[in-house]
Amino acid sequence: MNQQPTRRIQRFVRGAVLTLLIGATFGAGIVVGGASRSVWAAERPPQFAVFWEVWELVEEYFVDRAAIDPARMTYGAIQGMLATLGDENHTVFFSPEEATQQEAALEGSFEGIGAYVEQEGEFFRIVAPIHGSPAEEAGILAGDIVLRVDGESIEGLPEWEIISRIRGPSGSTVVLTVLHPDSEEPVEIPIVRGQIDVDSITWARIPQTKLVYLQIAQFAEDTGSELQRALEEIAAEKASGRAVEGLLLDLRNNPGGYLQEALRVNNQFLEAGAVILYEQDASEQLQTYRAVGPGLARAYPMVVLINEGTASAGEITAGALKENGRARLVGQPTLGTGTVLQPFTLSDGSVLRLGVTRWLTPEQNLIKNQGVQPDSLVAQDPSVQKVDAFLLKETETLSTLLAQGDRQFNLGLLQLRLLAR
Repeated sequence: MNQQPTRRIQRFVRGAVLTLLIGATFGAGIVVGGASRSVWAAERPPQFAVFWEVWELVEEYFVDRAAIDPARMTYGAIQGMLATLGDENHTVFFSPEEATQQEAALEGSFEGIGAYVEQEGEFFRIVAPIHGSPAEEAGILAGDIVLRVDGESIEGLPEWEIISRIRGPSGSTVVLTVLHPDSEEPVEIPIVRGQIDVDSITWARIPQTKLVYLQIAQFAEDTGSELQRALEEIAAEKASGRAVEGLLLDLRNNPGGYLQEALRVNNQFLEAGAVILYEQDASEQLQTYRAVGPGLARAYPMVVLINEGTASAGEITAGALKENGRARLVGQPTLGTGTVLQPFTLSDGSVLRLGVTRWLTPEQNLIKNQGVQPDSLVAQDPSVQKVDAFLLKETETLSTLLAQGDRQFNLGLLQLRLLAR
């Protein structure tokens, strides 16, 4: 089975949409090694003539001649056509430059400012700067509203274009005009872009407990191997006398990644033979994916944190752990992605990722537009600073940690402590 990356989420209907300003865009599963074909080989419908009528009228009569950009017009027409399919946040078109950035996104190393963002309505907001990133060092805060990029307003621009303006080569500078939370006046913040390495897996012990926090930030090309190493380290803790009695798995704001890596991750948690997911094609034929081999984390009690930023491969994992009775889910319903995408490389290097199959949970529930539901619903504003492995390593007492205000983490920890008794 080929690896299948998952496309970055472009927009959330509710809550935080997770997008990496370092160039990552993820989402539903994608078959690697996409096809290339000529659309001219197919018979074109007669309605296509209307498109050329409009094109020729624009070229001949539109008054703002400088605004006529054939490439932009073509790509915009393609995006509009795909929007009529209703496969929102799944089927997508990338320009040649965007396609290159998307391929690089899953390699775990990027150039940019390093921040998670969301676009909700008219606002383009920083969900959180990445730990140690240029954005964090420059003073970008969780909840910041971006108003201008290099002095130019971003009002009305689509998310991908805003991101394209913000990211750039390492060593270059971008100036963001942002409105900090609880502030009335915007400030300009220059940020020197840098090379950003993102670890898929981070973990830390939770202070004053025998529990471990484990975060999967994305399902990149080496996530399975990273998880293997992390679980070996956790096992070594246990072998050295520092008991480990449960895992709090954080999938919040996980945008997805390679389906194959999601399968490798689930192999570590689920008993061999357990169904991880079903894949259904247009003729409703099902292909079954089951856990295989030995797993290093099959015995630990588990609670999983999810939210509206949990997408695609993250939803596969959450659904598999829930419906196999392996873990309780705490947080908010996930995004609801569920299309496996086939990439078609076009003649100019642009890429069409087209939904060709969809996936179902072990109980054959459709995730598309529904998401995975938590066992315990805990709503939380995306601007709340979430507990992560870096914060845990800096925090000495449990009371200090709980006072952080991450209610999803707090409830997940409480439930895990009860399970681990």
